[in-house]
Amino acid sequence: MSAEKFFQPGFLLALTLGSGALLAPCLAYADDYTDLLDILRAKGSLTKGEYGTLLSKHLHHARPTARALDDDSAPAPRRIHTVSARSAHGRSSRYTADDMVAPADSQSAALMQARDAATRAEASAQAAQQALLSTRSELNNGGIVHADPYVAGKGVTLHAGQIAINLSGFVNGFYTFNSPGGGTAVAGGVANGSSGFDSSSVRNGLLPAGIVVKLSTHQAGLDLQAVFGAYPGLNNANPGAFNANTGGSPVGLGTAGLDFRQIYITFGNQDIGTFKVGRDLALFGSDAILNDATLLSVGSTGSNIAPANTSLGRIGVGYVYADWIPQISYATPKWKGLQGNIGVFTPLDEFNYADVTGAAAGLNTAYSATNTQHSSPMIQGKLSYDFAINKLVGHIWSSFLIQHQQNLKGGNIAANAKRGVMTEAGDIGAKLTYGPFEGVAYYYYGSGLGTTGLFFDGVSSSGHKRNSEGYYVQGAWKIIPKLKLVGSYGVSNLYQAPGEVSPFLVRRNQSEVGALYYNWTNWLTLMAEYAHTNASAHGPDHNKDNTVSAGAAIFF
Repeated sequence: MSAEKFFQPGFLLALTLGSGALLAPCLAYADDYTDLLDILRAKGSLTKGEYGTLLSKHLHHARPTARALDDDSAPAPRRIHTVSARSAHGRSSRYTADDMVAPADSQSAALMQARDAATRAEASAQAAQQALLSTRSELNNGGIVHADPYVAGKGVTLHAGQIAINLSGFVNGFYTFNSPGGGTAVAGGVANGSSGFDSSSVRNGLLPAGIVVKLSTHQAGLDLQAVFGAYPGLNNANPGAFNANTGGSPVGLGTAGLDFRQIYITFGNQDIGTFKVGRDLALFGSDAILNDATLLSVGSTGSNIAPANTSLGRIGVGYVYADWIPQISYATPKWKGLQGNIGVFTPLDEFNYADVTGAAAGLNTAYSATNTQHSSPMIQGKLSYDFAINKLVGHIWSSFLIQHQQNLKGGNIAANAKRGVMTEAGDIGAKLTYGPFEGVAYYYYGSGLGTTGLFFDGVSSSGHKRNSEGYYVQGAWKIIPKLKLVGSYGVSNLYQAPGEVSPFLVRRNQSEVGALYYNWTNWLTLMAEYAHTNASAHGPDHNKDNTVSAGAAIFF
């Protein structure tokens, strides 16, 4: 109840008292009381309904009293002449001498009582208004903290003066059983078929745990935000080339890894768009992973013997990982569902991933060129379109990546050679939802892009670019509102450079995934999943594995 409405009974009580005084044997002029009502109505102290009710009651009680005073036994009254009183809202009320009479000697006292009641009522209104303004001021006081109503999945939002503080996150854990399907190790492959024995673990899925803090405010016409996102894992960390995402260390006295992926600020508004400065998910390939169902589960494990912070999900088996990269980027305002993004990013090195996996399997061939010199940034951009046609809801996107790789080094590149290449990549994807059904289709192509991670094995050891491509298709069906069945298939291909002969190098990674997701509450989701992963080399080598996972996650 607002402060104004809270104090309205005070007005009514004052008016009632005033009415009682006016309707006593000592009556005032009818238009004095009517003028009082008109004044209070004009000031907004009375609603239209309250005004009409009080005026009606006044006229009803005034007529009998006037007749009683006209009786022969009553003192000779002073007649009131016909008066027209126009209210502040333009309506006129007329009274005649038969409507009301009042003894002349009591008119002044009764009128004073009514005016006193009106004065008290108006003072109450002013006090109420002041209380309301004071309350609103206190809510904007930095010393007062209050919370927004909780919305599932949107986190908890507190307001401290002009600053909104949002806290959100998630925690997951899975029991994962991996069974090798046999075969020979593939350099750059993501299957574990050659390991030779089963493995069990309790681990994170493609998502680690996460805690995200967002501070937002509005200043000088700009929406400002600072974001901090920390993503710890369950298993022991064993920092290596991939830091917290390197294979873990299942040895006693270990500690979990912490991946501080997000540290950035944004500023802008709906008219000029939004600028971002800091570390966040990049643009190229971002929609591919965000719409991948295995983001919530496990997918391909990568390694289940010594789990890292995360599994692979569909990374390397349908798309190249977008990654979290320092950036200065810009997002345009949305126009009829259309939005563009562009940015400059910290350039990343070409990386010899096949050597890492090959060496672990006893394959010691130098597969790919590397570099550490970058005079220009990486450039990425994206265009997306959202639409809804009756029950059909769609999201379509396309993104690109360009980076100049300089001063490449490799086994077949002369030590003093200044070899460099321009790497390019593009993708396109769509997500369509119709009632309980959902479908996702995605495709990418790159030159020098590599596979699995950005610039992993993208350039041969002779300094020539390798082409790569991949895709995944995914379907989902909500059997009942809480239960969803998902199936997906994906492939990532890496082709050899012109003139290259690398029979142990990965040619294709592919996987099939089936999963059930049950949303027990708006926080708790239970999941069960089966994934089959296969890796094939350019030569005859190949291997495969099968993974079964079951677990739970809370999102808040």
